[in-house]
Amino acid sequence: MKGKLAITSLEKSCREIRLKDKKIVFTNGCFDILHPGHIHILSKAKSLGDILVVGLNSDLSVKKLKGDKRPLVSEDDRSRVLLSLRFVDYVIIFNELTPLKVIKKIKPDYLVKGGDYNENDIVGSDFVKASGGQVEIIKFLDGYSSSNYIDNLN
Repeated sequence: MKGKLAITSLEKSCREIRLKDKKIVFTNGCFDILHPGHIHILSKAKSLGDILVVGLNSDLSVKKLKGDKRPLVSEDDRSRVLLSLRFVDYVIIFNELTPLKVIKKIKPDYLVKGGDYNENDIVGSDFVKASGGQVEIIKFLDGYSSSNYIDNLN
């Protein structure tokens, strides 16, 4: 079953998934304008496990992170687009600046971020590793960023 879930429903689904010996992968972001770089990271993330959960910054948290002119696309529409991808199983929208609360609730087997992060700088990495999970960093595809797309519109 695919869908946008509230945290309590997602937490319950993750417990059930784990009972079936399936691996849960978690990644997060704003996903304001979905582009090939996002597709690359999401597909690679899904290949690490059975279920891909995407933490989606709410409109409020995107504004706090990116400024008053963002997001360009509403959280409901961004969620709908993400769920249309065959490799995204669940979307959880969070209002905080980071997805730490979500990570602690669902206890993913893999925590995935795209880019040039240092593992120790990834929110939730310590928790995931202490819980027996792994942290994976997927290299960005060169030339793709939502900010570049938006800057080119102006």
